Amino acid sequence: MNVGAFVCGCGGAVDLDLEGVREGVRDVDVVASGSLLCSEGLPKVRHVVEEYDLDHLIVTAASDSCKRRYRTVLDDAGLHPDAISFVDHRERAAWVHDEADATDLVARKINAAYAGLREEAPPRSVSREAGDDVVVVGDPEAAEALSDSADVTLLADGEDFADADYDLRDVTIARGRVTDVDGVYGEFELQVQAGVTEDCIDCMECVEQGPDEYVTSKPVDVLPGAPDGDWVDCCPTDAIHPEERTVEADQVVYPDAARDTRGGRMGFYTGPVDAATVAAVQDLLGGIEKPQFLDVDMDVCAAGASSQQGCTVCSDACPHGAVSRPSIDSVEFDEVACEGCGACTSACPTGAVRAREPSNERIAREVESLLVERDDAGLLSGDDGIETGVVAFVCDERASRALDEYGRRARQQDGIEYPPLLPVEVPCADTVGEAHVLHALAAGADGVAIVGCGGDCLHSGPDPKADLVKRLNRATNDLGLGHRTAFFAPEPGEPEAFVEDVGRFVEFGLDPSPVPTGHDAEGVADPTAANPEFNTHDWALESVRAILPHVDARDVIRGLESFGRVEVSDDCTFTPTCSNLCPTDALRREEAGLEFNHERCVNCGLCEEGCMEDAITVEGGLEVDLLPEHNDGDAWTAVADGEMRECRRCGKPFTSEASARKISEEVGDVVSGIAPDADGDVFEYCGDCRAKLVYDR
Repeated sequence: MNVGAFVCGCGGAVDLDLEGVREGVRDVDVVASGSLLCSEGLPKVRHVVEEYDLDHLIVTAASDSCKRRYRTVLDDAGLHPDAISFVDHRERAAWVHDEADATDLVARKINAAYAGLREEAPPRSVSREAGDDVVVVGDPEAAEALSDSADVTLLADGEDFADADYDLRDVTIARGRVTDVDGVYGEFELQVQAGVTEDCIDCMECVEQGPDEYVTSKPVDVLPGAPDGDWVDCCPTDAIHPEERTVEADQVVYPDAARDTRGGRMGFYTGPVDAATVAAVQDLLGGIEKPQFLDVDMDVCAAGASSQQGCTVCSDACPHGAVSRPSIDSVEFDEVACEGCGACTSACPTGAVRAREPSNERIAREVESLLVERDDAGLLSGDDGIETGVVAFVCDERASRALDEYGRRARQQDGIEYPPLLPVEVPCADTVGEAHVLHALAAGADGVAIVGCGGDCLHSGPDPKADLVKRLNRATNDLGLGHRTAFFAPEPGEPEAFVEDVGRFVEFGLDPSPVPTGHDAEGVADPTAANPEFNTHDWALESVRAILPHVDARDVIRGLESFGRVEVSDDCTFTPTCSNLCPTDALRREEAGLEFNHERCVNCGLCEEGCMEDAITVEGGLEVDLLPEHNDGDAWTAVADGEMRECRRCGKPFTSEASARKISEEVGDVVSGIAPDADGDVFEYCGDCRAKLVYDR
């Protein structure tokens, strides 16, 4: 793939050293710059594309109009419309940083764009057919707004629409109150309870004779709490009886409902209805085709086994109801309902679910490209440029828009300037987990900023990464690095707090990292394990190993949830239950002993949950001395010792002494005398010899 980078000076509207940017860009086939490339410089861009036979362009452009003009170059060259990557050089670079920092930053961003491009996943899509049936609960205005494009049923939910000033001629008005909503987009089911059955013929007798506050006329229904009386007998079809029924719908608009998931489910709309809600409903009419956000490999999932629940992090993390547990020991992903926030992928320790784009590997390469090697002075790029390397994982929704707004305001007024951040854009701050932060620190970052939505996040709610930041600062403190991570939520129209908080974190909260740059992650910790590369557990462990030689770490690194430490009490009878349940083969039974592989344990808790003797306790955290490089090269550590019982007849070891004693104590009296020829307890014989004693008489 031939890639060219193009740097525009926006006619002098940006303080960039164009030559300095060109010198800082690495690896691409050609770098060109100009004062106004997006207009009068376009013929030169076309010439460079043709001369170097470019397949992909990386262009500094911020405005939509500039981006459209650059896309004409793709059309002229016969390239795919997506064969271009845009790098912001204004709002989040030259307009909020001085020239030296902005020049350095833009060069790094181009390098990161190229590194990420090389790891870009081929596009895939998922789809689901759906109809046009929309149920609107209790909101005639929303029903009217949707009636021209959808088959709308307005469910009264106890309301009377007789005097509603809306055009509901194309709306089916149905009686009843919603008691439950279940299902997914295209397959919703609403449980509805009404006081009048479907035998009602709308004769209005009950409306005329019944108590006004308990009987509605449009639709005809009797509300809960209506007093008994002769009026109940007025119905000619005897329809005044409670009735429960199920209403099916492709989408549901239910303004008064509470969110059943933090971020809301696809096709299920709660809260006030506005033009955006109506547009969202209309977009989903008839079905959907969308990008596939996830790669799923259930063979390495730790969700459960043998009716034991196991790991629940993906279903706990998903804010959109796209991950379900149909049974206690299984998990299912609804990839159509998935909104691509990455919450499940950053939480999953085994790699059973991974983000397709950006993948962990792509994020790793972008981070590594942003962190160039330090010179002798300890700076990241010489005397001029960025001194403190802070990798920022930036949500590409509200947070990105807020930062762009800050940049535009900075162009118009002084006072909005903050230390440069080395940005990696992610679909949501939920995409970021402990593995991403640890990798950035292993690659030599002085600090890590997670920049997400403030207030009511579209996915996880306020401060979605507060717990992660707290855990990671505990971990980096145990690693000897001190606190290195912070969460920021830039609010639109309020740049002052963000500028102050970032400045305090970068300029006063961070010392230069003792970890050198130049780390190239492979995403593998144990080559013998079946887990895919760049699963969060292995990636995090690889990063810790890269950090350890440069720090004075504690024996146990707390705060890392994807690592578990096992303790086994004397109650252990050495049955194979725990080793059979373990999804990562981190436990094994050796003769009468139990051994543990800390390198493989992902803290799923299956062994603890499944142990019949309650002998196993799992605690989070990484214990350095249990890693093979600190344990004489041995990945396995004995966590319980015992003796094997040898068969009294053939001498073969067949079970542990503890297990045999327990079975004998529990059922010995029941089977006493079953083998009269046995010399002692039948449980002193292996299964084969025991069978001969019992049956060969």
